[in-house]
Amino acid sequence: MNSAILRIGATAMALAIAGCGGGSPQGGFAASYTVGGTVSGLATGASVTLVNNGTDTLTVSSNTTFVFATSISQNGSYAVTVKTQPTGQSCVVSGGSGSMLMANVTGVAVVCASQAQFAYVVNNGNNTLSQFSINASGMLAPLTAATVATGNSPRSVTLDPTRRYVYVPNLIDNTLSQYVIQQDGTLAPNTPATVATGQGPWAVAVSPSGRAYVVNSVDNTISQFSVSSSGALVASSVAPVPTGLEPWNVTLSPDGKYAYVSNHGSDTTAGNTLSQFSIGASDGALTPLTPATITTAGTYPGGVTVDANSAYAYVANIASNSMSQYAIGTDGTLTKLSPATVITGTEPVFMAIDPSNQYAYVANYTVDVNPTAAGTVSQYTLGATGLLTPMAVPTVIAGTGPGWIAFGNSGQYAYVVNRGNGTAPGTVSEYAISSDGSLSLIGTISAGPSAFMIATTD
Repeated sequence: MNSAILRIGATAMALAIAGCGGGSPQGGFAASYTVGGTVSGLATGASVTLVNNGTDTLTVSSNTTFVFATSISQNGSYAVTVKTQPTGQSCVVSGGSGSMLMANVTGVAVVCASQAQFAYVVNNGNNTLSQFSINASGMLAPLTAATVATGNSPRSVTLDPTRRYVYVPNLIDNTLSQYVIQQDGTLAPNTPATVATGQGPWAVAVSPSGRAYVVNSVDNTISQFSVSSSGALVASSVAPVPTGLEPWNVTLSPDGKYAYVSNHGSDTTAGNTLSQFSIGASDGALTPLTPATITTAGTYPGGVTVDANSAYAYVANIASNSMSQYAIGTDGTLTKLSPATVITGTEPVFMAIDPSNQYAYVANYTVDVNPTAAGTVSQYTLGATGLLTPMAVPTVIAGTGPGWIAFGNSGQYAYVVNRGNGTAPGTVSEYAISSDGSLSLIGTISAGPSAFMIATTD
């Protein structure tokens, strides 16, 4: 056979093979290649959303390999970036861009690391917020400016979902203080520094969609706001919605569809109830569900908690020493589980579910019943059916008057604020969370007088 023909045939075959790349194009179709890599350092329970070429998005929820769904044509280019960072972490992409593709891309590396974390504690006794850093061992340390001023009689503290802004309702002033978290964790007043609320603001919740809701305990309403790009609240044109008597806590379901408010007044028709609302998808407006309220299984309802899957809700019954357990229906309404309640310690105020959605902890205030006794924290496992089961060691000791719980370092540590006895300053009990969810006390740090609620950047 003619050697020239052989050479031409071999060349044609080589070109055909090269054109196949990650696949074998048939019938003249152009070759295409996949783009992928690995994610490492991602915290348990966290997720990072990546995007390739600005349109192809992919959410990764563990330390693993990944491949984008959309292939890139031969000789095309790719550019992988982080679209949404995991809470409390920062992920950096290396090897994320290239051009003139002739093979599958497998070397994109996404490395995640924990950001510096901070905690903020409301001190009702001297109108301040205590400011702390959280180190790698889970211990709190006062920042250089140990406190920042609030308005008159601050009641609670809330961070927005991006963990960049802080909000504090001031009961006597009928205002809400708003702050920006600086790089060193200290708080600087936002512009404006305060916004007007209804009468007796007590709690605030901020949604991922940029809406904020403030519970007003005196005029029994919820004020509604939008959140600007600077984190400042802007009063909504939507009128405040009525609640039951003495609304105390407002909690949003993580899916952003529903809001629940505990009403712990003693009136037989409006108190000892839970108000339930849907959240408008377009305007964020609250609309009462049917029924608008349900009677709680215990008296003097306090904190409301919803699990990470927006499937179950829990209400602390302060005067009944129990937690109510509910299933959340497809329409957002609550239905009692069986059993309807689980026993807690004395005067449960608030329950927190850890970031893994496996364990739950209840702060038992205790002081009103026994002023000399230390409070406790009840600890539970959270079952697949939403039921709480006490751990082998059902309670651990806290300080005097525990009221609120938050987590740090991607759920490795828990912090419980202890109000104190009215003369001694408040404290924060610091706990390590073991692999079975049980708490071990690792330290205690002082806060301000009448400290009550805590929020962290975790």
